[in-house]
Amino acid sequence: MLVLVVDSSTPAVTAALAEVTADGVALRAHRCTVDARAHGELLAPQVEAVLADVDARPTDLGAIVAGLGPGPFTGLRVGLVTAATMGQVLGIPTYGVCSLDGIGHPGPTGGTAVGERRVLVAADARRKEVYWAVYDGDGGRIVGPEVDAPAVAAARARELAVTEAVGDGAHRYADVLGLPLRAEPRYPDAATLVTLAAARIRAGAPGETLTPLYLRRPDAVAATSRKSVLP
Repeated sequence: MLVLVVDSSTPAVTAALAEVTADGVALRAHRCTVDARAHGELLAPQVEAVLADVDARPTDLGAIVAGLGPGPFTGLRVGLVTAATMGQVLGIPTYGVCSLDGIGHPGPTGGTAVGERRVLVAADARRKEVYWAVYDGDGGRIVGPEVDAPAVAAARARELAVTEAVGDGAHRYADVLGLPLRAEPRYPDAATLVTLAAARIRAGAPGETLTPLYLRRPDAVAATSRKSVLP
């Protein structure tokens, strides 16, 4: 089955095509552009590009996998709206995966499971905060996702005996976290995201509502009351 993968939870805008078979997952096309200000402009052309790379049409897709975040409101919404709309129009199921899992899980191109090691995954949340979660050596999420100041994430990591950190936020706040850094992946890995959804895809599980993990209110909110102009 040909599966579209999208993620816009971080500055990395990702679209990929993967072939899911009974034996495994193979990435067939991939586009990733790091630009925190252009999610809306980049994602649709990247989806078109990966389809063109394998001479496929949208109607050839059997499912869509989307990163659910956590991530900033505007960017994350782009990927989820794209995935949900395509799924509805094409009549195919959509499946969501926590985007931090695409960094912390030892997937096809992600980290390698090593004994009892624990890893802190941190993504930049702006406002001098990080979205974070802690994973065991097999990629199981122990804590999170949460959003906190890097110092808070660092304190929790010490409590949980974390041995290393990974992700763009980990690199950005390396001095605060005080942990050895894993170089890659810095952003959610498309092959890992689809691998984490593969069991549901193979089983023909019903499509899921793509509920975003915002973790906090958007920067811009509508006014809840009218301001008086009277003295």
